[in-house]
Amino acid sequence: MNLNRDNVSALVTGIAVIALIAGFAIYFNSPALNSASSGGNGANFVSNVAVDSASGKITKTQYSIDKSQFRKAPEFMDVSGYINTSPITLKDLKGKVVLVDFWTYSCINCIRTLPYLVDWNAKYADKGLVIIGVHAPEFEFEKNMENVKAAVQKFGIKYPVFQDNDKGTWNAYDNRYWPRKYIIDSEGYIRYDHIGEGGYAETEKVIQTLLAERATLQGSQTLDINSSALSSPANIQSVDFSKVNSPELYFGYQFARDVLGSPEGFKPDQVVNYSIPSSDLKANVIYLQGEWKNNPDNLELVGDSGKIALAYSAKSVNIVAGGSGQAKVSEDGIQSVSANSTNSTRGSDLDSGGTVSIDGQRLYNIATHPNYGNHYILLDVMGKGFQAYTFTFG
Repeated sequence: MNLNRDNVSALVTGIAVIALIAGFAIYFNSPALNSASSGGNGANFVSNVAVDSASGKITKTQYSIDKSQFRKAPEFMDVSGYINTSPITLKDLKGKVVLVDFWTYSCINCIRTLPYLVDWNAKYADKGLVIIGVHAPEFEFEKNMENVKAAVQKFGIKYPVFQDNDKGTWNAYDNRYWPRKYIIDSEGYIRYDHIGEGGYAETEKVIQTLLAERATLQGSQTLDINSSALSSPANIQSVDFSKVNSPELYFGYQFARDVLGSPEGFKPDQVVNYSIPSSDLKANVIYLQGEWKNNPDNLELVGDSGKIALAYSAKSVNIVAGGSGQAKVSEDGIQSVSANSTNSTRGSDLDSGGTVSIDGQRLYNIATHPNYGNHYILLDVMGKGFQAYTFTFG
C-alpha cells in the first residue's frame, strides 16, 4: 500500500490518539489511583500568602491572586438529611475555608482518611476551617440514617455530616470517587481537590495557606498556628498500594467487575446452589458453596450454611457484610484468631475463637498480617441471612 504525506499524517495522528486513550485507561484503572491526586491536584494552587512556622506571622509579597482559573464551589444539593447538624448551606459558610469530604462509612479507603479529618477539625475549626462530610452511599444500607449516625459516633466525627442519598451534591461537584476532598477558599472558590488516600501533608499545608489568606483578607497579620506541626494521628493504617495486588471485589451482580469463580456464575435475583471446584483457585476471584440468593448489591445465604473462598495478595482483608449469622475464618489452612492473639493472622473483628459475628451492616476486618503476601482465606458461614457485599484490602 502506498501512503502519501496526508495518509502518513493521519496515521501518525491516529496512533497518537490511541496511545493517549490507552494511557488514560491505564491511569484510571490503576490501583495507585487510591493514593493519587486528581489530575493536576494542587498544580493550579496559587498563593503568595504563607505562615512563618516560628512566629506565626503571615508573610506575603502582596495579596493579588487571579481566581479566573478556579471554579466557584456549587451549593449543596438535594440533601436527604442531616446526621449531626442542623441544616447547613455553603452560603451559610461564607467567609470560612471549607473542606468538603465525600465519603461512605463502609469504604475502607474513606475509613483510613477519617483520623486526619477529625484531627484537622480539632486543630483548625477555631481558626476558620469548616469540614463538611458529604455521606454519599454506595450500597442501599448506607442510605439508612441510623447506620450513618452510628458510624459518625464510632469514628468520633464532630464536624457536620449530611446525607446525599440521591447524589445531588455528588453530581453538582462532578465527583466520581470515594473518598474525595475539595477545599474551598473564603471567597468560595475551589482551590484544591484530592482523590483517595494519601497527600495528607500537602492537604494540610493548603488548609494552612487558605486560612492565612482568609486572615489577610480580614486585615490580620498573624495566624495562631504552628505550620510545621502537621497532623500524625495515632493508630493510622498506612498502606503501600504497590504491594496490594488484589482489587476491591464485589459480590452483587450489579457491581461485580468480574465473574464468580464458582461454575454456576451470577444469576440475577435467583437462588443458586454454588460449588467450589476441587482444583486450584484463581487469584482475586470469589468462590462460593451452598445456597445463595443473587441480590443486586450482595449475595445472601439462604441455606443453613455455606462457604466463601478467596485467594488474594495483600496485608489485610476486610469484608463488608450485613444481615445476620456468623462466619468462622481460616487462612492458609489455619484457623484465624482475634486481634488480641499473637497469631500471625489477626482479624480485629474476630472473637477469640476466630469467628466474625454480624452485628450490623458495616466493614469487618477478618485478617491482618505483619507483611504483604499471598494468602488463601476461607469463611465457613453459619446462619441464614448472612449478606456479603464486597472484599477490600490493605
